[in-house]
This record gives sequence, C-alpha cells and structure tokens, in this order.
Amino acid sequence: MTDTKTGLNAIIAAAILAVGLVIGGWVLGNGLTRAKFADRSVTVRGLAERDVTADLATWTISTSAVGSDLASLQAKADSDGDRVMAFLKAKGFADDEIESGGISVNQYSDSNGRPNITIRRKIQLRTTKVMEARAAFAKQAELMRQGVVFDSDSGGMVYSFTKLNDVKPPMIAAATKNAREGAEQFAKDSGAGVGEIKSASQGYFSIIPRDGDSSGASASASPFQKVRVVTTIDFYLD
Repeated sequence: MTDTKTGLNAIIAAAILAVGLVIGGWVLGNGLTRAKFADRSVTVRGLAERDVTADLATWTISTSAVGSDLASLQAKADSDGDRVMAFLKAKGFADDEIESGGISVNQYSDSNGRPNITIRRKIQLRTTKVMEARAAFAKQAELMRQGVVFDSDSGGMVYSFTKLNDVKPPMIAAATKNAREGAEQFAKDSGAGVGEIKSASQGYFSIIPRDGDSSGASASASPFQKVRVVTTIDFYLD
C-alpha cells in the first residue's frame, strides 16, 4: 500500500514538473519573440518648414569725416549726424527708435608731418516697423546727395525674427507627423506596421532665407525668412 502511494506521488510530481517545463518553455519562447519584435524599429527624419516675416529691423549708420582741421571736422560730423536723424524721423520713426552712438576720433601724421584726422559717428535705428525700415534703407542715397559720407563699416539692415518660441510647438508636431508618414511608407514596403515612438531627437531650429541659396546667404539680409527644423525619430515596427 505504501509503495503504491509512493509511486502515485512520484507520478504526480513528474506530471507537475512536465507541465511546469512546458509553461516555462512557452513563457521563455514568448518572451524571446516579444523581445525580437521589440528590436524591430525604423529611424526616420521629419522635416517642417514655415515662412515667416522678420519683426525687428536694426540699421547702424556710420558716418565719416576726414581732414586735417579738427574743428571743421567736428562740425561736419555733427552736421552729418543731424541729417541722418532728420532723415529717419522724416521716414516716420520716433525718437525712441533712434539711438545716437558714440563718436570716435583717429589722428595721425603722415610722412610730411601733416595731420590726418578721421571722425566717425554712429546712429542706430531699431524698430518693429520692418517694412518702413526696408523702404528707408532703399532711399539712403538721399543722405549721400546731402553730402553725408558713410564710413566703410556702416552696416546694412539686419532683419530678425524674434518669435521663434511661438512657432516651435506646431512645427515640432508637423515634423513628427512628417516622420511618421515616412515610417509608414517604409513599413508598408516591408509588410509591417508602425507602432509607438521608441526615441526622438528634436533637432536644431534654423532660420534661413526664404528664397535663393540657403547655403551661402544670410537670413538676416531679408525680412522674408524661413524657419526649419529636422527631427530624428525611432518608431517600433509591429
């Protein structure tokens, strides 16, 4: 009787062990299969672009008076500065948009001992009236006809787009959508489906010229600009 009971217990134990091995093998196999599918992913890039118009214009006007008599050169520098300010005000800009910069004097004597003096003066226009500033810049020849001499380092108009943070969220969403479309095309060609995002890199926002060669031109040279962002996203494949 005892031997029979012992044998039955051994059979039951062996059956339980066998079932456990089967279940364990299934769990292990299923885990390996899921791990294998988890490694299936595709890396794509998404592009988003948006045309924008600069909302800030900055123009630094530098005048130059060259000669040998300091008093007359000082008078010329003052006169040129007054003409520049009058020009800008005539174009519709307020006092708080015009800033008078410093005056620099450079003096040396030539080989014959004659003095050579250069007086430079800077005036800066900084305004949100971008199109008005662009029109004024196009008419700067009026100052030259009044006898104003521009210094060699007189800068051009610089256009800036300052509202980048306002366009970032919708552009990131658009770039992500563009990336998913690329992943879906890849998945379709390979007979798979696109799952959730595995990892993502936002990328760098850049402002480039809206028209022309973006590799060499500066976006700040024109009020018409383009914001671009490229995202890199890994998608799981089903």
